[in-house]
Amino acid sequence: MNRSSKFLTVALSTVLALTMFLPSANADKLSDLEKQQQEVQQKQSELNAGIQQKASEISQNQTTLEKIIAKISELDNQIIETQDKIDVAQAEIDQTKVEIDELRKSIEELERKIAEREELLKERARAIQLSGGSVDYIDVLLGANSFVDFIDRFSAVNILIEADREIMREQAADKKLLAEQKAEVETKLAEQEAKKAELVDLKNSLAAKKNEQAQLEEDLKAEQARLAKEKSSLEAEHSETLDISADLEKKIGAEQARLAEIARKAEAARLAKEAAARKAAAAAAAKASTSKAPVQAVASSAPSTGGSTFILPAAGRFTSGYGGRDIGVGAESHLGMDIANVPGTRISAAASGIVSYAGNMGGYGNVVILTHSINGRTHATVYAHMSSINVSVGQPVSQGQQVGGMGNTGRSTGTHLHFEIHVGPWNGSRSNAVNPAPYVR
Repeated sequence: MNRSSKFLTVALSTVLALTMFLPSANADKLSDLEKQQQEVQQKQSELNAGIQQKASEISQNQTTLEKIIAKISELDNQIIETQDKIDVAQAEIDQTKVEIDELRKSIEELERKIAEREELLKERARAIQLSGGSVDYIDVLLGANSFVDFIDRFSAVNILIEADREIMREQAADKKLLAEQKAEVETKLAEQEAKKAELVDLKNSLAAKKNEQAQLEEDLKAEQARLAKEKSSLEAEHSETLDISADLEKKIGAEQARLAEIARKAEAARLAKEAAARKAAAAAAAKASTSKAPVQAVASSAPSTGGSTFILPAAGRFTSGYGGRDIGVGAESHLGMDIANVPGTRISAAASGIVSYAGNMGGYGNVVILTHSINGRTHATVYAHMSSINVSVGQPVSQGQQVGGMGNTGRSTGTHLHFEIHVGPWNGSRSNAVNPAPYVR
């Protein structure tokens, strides 16, 4: 090997060695950023749950509040209806008092008549007392001087007796009427007053209930205001975490780009090394051989390990392809292919690259993400739901090297590998995922 070839070989080896060690710090930083992103996403999930809880409580309170307002409206109607009855009762009482005033005049007239009769009877009693204690109508009749006088006296006696009887009858009737009228008016007034008192009690009871409902309404409105304030605070915090998440996504994207550049340089160094090796082999063959075989034939016989295509990362049964699907939780977009097999089935790197993430990632479960440079272009592959991980962040891996075992971690319905290919560096939104089927062989 001549001096220039040795120098080229040493230089390429140095570059390759540097590319083997430099990714580690950058990949560790990327792993930290992705972990931060997971923490932010977890915080977002918690905040979302809190916001939904507050919204649910606000909705429940609003339903209760509407019932209370309806109850207050119903009580208002009952109070108005009761007040109308009270007004009617008061009008009846006022009418009864008018009737009482009119009846009072009649009563006064009856009382006057009764008093006059009482006085007349007293006068007659005094006259009887002055005449000797009694009046014997027989003596009056026997004292007649003639038959005509007897007839006159008899008529006079009958008139007096009938007058006395009439006075007594009228007196008794008037007293009875007076008692009845007084009793009737007093009973009617008492009944009306009792009815009014009952209605007033009902109105007071309704008003008390209304006050209770109004207090409940005020308490619920205060609770609604508190919940709304807390919900607003959670939403503001959620918005802040979204901003943080976006910032982290940018940082992750930047780190992915740096890793992709390192992978590209490593790929370029590997290709240069292979080219140098082929060139050296061709030169050595040309020098050692006495034949004049074409150099190109020798070079073409060297196998290519450029890894320009992806290999299938695991053996098994295809259970789901790229595109829309529904596995019982509603329609969703499936951004990869699923391969099912027994737990622990070997999962291999689909192409040579650098481990940019190795760990748990929520719904992905245990996941490995590799960053590749294929023909000068950045790609990323994702291996999710793994039962075990055999690589670490920053580690270079070659095509076909085992990166882990098949499992059922994360959001998974059975043991399988979820495999994704991204054209460009991996990002949280997975916006550059493509159908892996045309890429693998």
